[in-house]
Amino acid sequence: MADLLIPDYIFSSYKDITPEFLIQAGVSALLIDIDNTLAPYEQDEPDEQTISWFSSLEENGICAALISNNEQKRVELFNKDLGLIAFYKSGKPFSKNLRKAMAKMGSDISNTAMLGDQLLTDAAAGKLLGLKTIIVPPIKDKTNWFFRTKRALEVPSIKKYVKKTGGSSKEICAFWLERRFSK
Repeated sequence: MADLLIPDYIFSSYKDITPEFLIQAGVSALLIDIDNTLAPYEQDEPDEQTISWFSSLEENGICAALISNNEQKRVELFNKDLGLIAFYKSGKPFSKNLRKAMAKMGSDISNTAMLGDQLLTDAAAGKLLGLKTIIVPPIKDKTNWFFRTKRALEVPSIKKYVKKTGGSSKEICAFWLERRFSK
């Protein structure tokens, strides 16, 4: 089970994930979480940078779908200008809606990756399905006891990821390694 929580890649931000990187990794379809991956919870709509990032994916032949555990209203409002395949109340880490999104995009396990900010939902969902997983630190993490506990549970997996990458990702993983969750 522990391997389910070790992502294949960690980036500082979704903005650092280029079409070139995805193509080189064999990814032509991307399943993407919204909250704290693309925008903080209180940001209702994508900003210009996010819209531009999605445009660059599309220009390079990379399909994208939004896979959120949030409510319908939140997902539909965020997706209004993007017009992507989108699923709300997805139940991650379960893979039912990930499979549906892949079917709608015409992709499969071999060419699809999951992008999110949480190991226990996003990485686990992708890994359970056999997808490549990409994690970014949360944009603005919640500090209630539930999220502090979830983040604490992520630390051992992040340490394994850093060890796997030879320590080269230590700076990117600072969010978890500095144990901000304990504040």
